[in-house]
Amino acid sequence: MPHWISGSMPVQPQGSRLARGLLALAGWKLDFPGLPGQQGVILVYPHTSNWDFILGLLGKAALGVRLRFWAKDSLFKVPLFGRWVRSLGGVAVDRSNRHGLVGDTAAQMQAAARAGQMFWLAAAPEGTRSLAQGWRSGAYQVALQAGAPVGLATFDFATRTIALNRFVRLSGDVEADLALMAEHFAPYRGKRHHLASPIRMNTKT
Repeated sequence: MPHWISGSMPVQPQGSRLARGLLALAGWKLDFPGLPGQQGVILVYPHTSNWDFILGLLGKAALGVRLRFWAKDSLFKVPLFGRWVRSLGGVAVDRSNRHGLVGDTAAQMQAAARAGQMFWLAAAPEGTRSLAQGWRSGAYQVALQAGAPVGLATFDFATRTIALNRFVRLSGDVEADLALMAEHFAPYRGKRHHLASPIRMNTKT
């Protein structure tokens, strides 16, 4: 069975005061107790608006966590913008050929663990701002293969809170793992919450 990671969080990143100040000016606050380790996967849900990207950039700076994230390979082909996305931690994904991406990412995470380096992958498992049938399984599978914890993050527009406050150890029982996550995410509301996809694996991806 999956279980929550409890107790003190040993990794306490020092985030940007400027980013925290900008969020505060916009009326947003952070709920972040720290990280349980130097490697893991962060699932961001729900993802319903372009505002999520802006909040994500400010939140990332405010938290002080260097995150890796998958992004469409087309973004990296735009001059300057592509370089900027890569500098933020973006990893290009060719959606027509994603074979091996999960295994490669899990291997990189395990290598980082052996080297004592930070490697946190952030992903929006819905894979789209539109209503989808469920979640894509890639980031979930990375956590399983790497034996890494999963952090649950959200942009809650109801309370104007960026929350990364619970971490779970997966069991590999997909239904049980997702049921625990669904219980946690239930109170949170995205910008266009009617577009939030159901928390289940999308069998078509």
